[in-house]
Amino acid sequence: MDEWLLILLAVGGFSAGFVDAVVGGGGLIQIPLLFSAFTQHVPAVIFGTNKIASIFGTATAAVHFAKRIKFDLKLTAVGALFALGGSFLGARSVAYLDPEVARPLVLAMLVAVAIYTFKNKNFGTASDDELVEGRSAYIRLGLIAVAIGFYDGFFGPGTGSFFIFLMIRFLRMDFLRASATAKVLNFATNLAAIGYFASIDAVLWQVGLTMAVANVLGAITGSHLAIKHGAGFVRKLFLVVVVALISKMAYDMM
Repeated sequence: MDEWLLILLAVGGFSAGFVDAVVGGGGLIQIPLLFSAFTQHVPAVIFGTNKIASIFGTATAAVHFAKRIKFDLKLTAVGALFALGGSFLGARSVAYLDPEVARPLVLAMLVAVAIYTFKNKNFGTASDDELVEGRSAYIRLGLIAVAIGFYDGFFGPGTGSFFIFLMIRFLRMDFLRASATAKVLNFATNLAAIGYFASIDAVLWQVGLTMAVANVLGAITGSHLAIKHGAGFVRKLFLVVVVALISKMAYDMM
């Protein structure tokens, strides 16, 4: 592998890991980079390699958050199982439906998420007393995990952002707790996707593992800053990433 290409992939992996650890959206950086670096490969190989690079960073961020942020591990583990199943079903559905048909709907949803978050200044600042708990929390998170897990396996862009938004909206978490929980759920969806892509030999293992090292370093840095600066910092970066996703998807549709 060319030395300069290796450095570029490492920088991209670090940047993606940093962003993904805080609010999701690392694919915005890694996927275009992989497409431009490996033009000879079909999209499935690019997406599979991206998942390999991402899952290590996601796991690192999840562990980093779990040590420092108070969130319900049992509830999160149950949600992860639902996300795993949803992602597997989503990946299988690609064989029957064209994921691109979802692009206009996803774009409209991202615009709605951005507007809602921007207009509601207190969104994502809930206290412990406001958290949804008990059976209702399990039902709500289970539905969110299955739906977004399916979406991640089927299409993918903005998965972390959708997880965070929906957990704040329907479980009344703050941005920091929602981001921590999203890391675990996103790990599950990535695991299911890797299982699918590996089974069809659609992974560049050397590239993916090389980027994974940089992704882990970025995830450590991103999760540290998120914990240090709190929900306000996460909210701002969340809006930046959602706007970037909107811009990218709108450009692709032109």
